[in-house]
Amino acid sequence: MNEKAKLNWGILGAARVNERLLPAIVEASNSRLVAIASRRPGAAAETLAKYAPGQRDVACYDQLDALLANDQVQAVYLPLANHEHAEWAVKAIEAGKHVLCEKPMALTVADINAIEAAAKKHNVTVTEGFMYRFHPQHARVREIINSGLIGEIKTVRSCFSFMMKPARMYRLALDVNQGGGAMWDIGCYAIHTARMWFENDPVAVTALANYVQSGADTAMSGVIDYGEGRYVHFDFSFERARRAEYEIIGTLGGIKCHNVWQLPGDVPVISYWTESGLQTEERLPAHNHFRLEIEGVSQRILDGKPPLLSFADAKSNCRVIQAAIKSAEEGRLVSVADMDIR
Repeated sequence: MNEKAKLNWGILGAARVNERLLPAIVEASNSRLVAIASRRPGAAAETLAKYAPGQRDVACYDQLDALLANDQVQAVYLPLANHEHAEWAVKAIEAGKHVLCEKPMALTVADINAIEAAAKKHNVTVTEGFMYRFHPQHARVREIINSGLIGEIKTVRSCFSFMMKPARMYRLALDVNQGGGAMWDIGCYAIHTARMWFENDPVAVTALANYVQSGADTAMSGVIDYGEGRYVHFDFSFERARRAEYEIIGTLGGIKCHNVWQLPGDVPVISYWTESGLQTEERLPAHNHFRLEIEGVSQRILDGKPPLLSFADAKSNCRVIQAAIKSAEEGRLVSVADMDIR
């Protein structure tokens, strides 16, 4: 019997997220880790030893370009700093590699357009790294909505927060327009999870934010107008207790996902209710959504299928983020359509 086809992965950076992603690549049934690179001398080897002890036949580089020159690497996971995503995604694409780019794909729609153009030219797949989308609890939420149980969706509320620890203060080093702060770290999740329940593009955004001296935001709350009385309320912060949830309210009832950021072993909980008196809570099987992400991305590449998350989705999320940033900066309602120029 032939061994199941596997995609060869390289990791372009020794970021903290490797605590989750590196083991996911090693454990996924259809992937193989063949290389890791970092610009810090010895960091690639240290990261491998820390998160996959005993893993052999993995090339470790102290230069990012060296990994891209490795012909064994078919796909690259890119967890570099937010403002570096666009540059290195294009470099990986031009080297003929498929790319899983940690969210955000880029800081502007123009940069996402450039990544898309390069991907089409070199015939490779690029996926924005929103790992939560691969968790089956969201498919279950969709089933409940499609059943008609809660009626027409009118409001979505998303809340993502945790108390910033000293080891993570580097996230506040850059201005929000340079990729620093809470928006690009956790706010993009809050907006992305809320956006998935409305089919049309949003109209406008209004937001308020708190900033530190660098210009990085530490908290933001806002409203996204989808027209016809439909709204998204988002709230995220580095200054509040841990929350990662969304709630969907329709004309007949509502659904709540209690924990979007699933850690290995966490039990997913979904609750829903109707105005007729139904009150239900479902506990679903535990899953590692990082592993599901790697397996999902790998399989689509191996099968020649388009990614789960499209360039159109990445650009739509970026427009809303940019509109929220501009609204908080200028204290006014901002049109989402105008964000293509930023």
